[in-house]
Amino acid sequence: MKNTITRFVLMALPLISFISAQPDFPALPNQAPIGGLGLLAAAGGAMALKKFRDKKKK
Repeated sequence: MKNTITRFVLMALPLISFISAQPDFPALPNQAPIGGLGLLAAAGGAMALKKFRDKKKK
């Protein structure tokens, strides 16, 4: 049991420092490049609707 806890602590410490060392988001207005995200979501919805209709026809 002690060996397991020691392993966990030794593996978690580097991860904690890696997560806390991440940079902040850039200043406004360029926070994320999501130009075509709406089109991608619409295409995914259309494909799901088509699969649902094809499944219902069978």
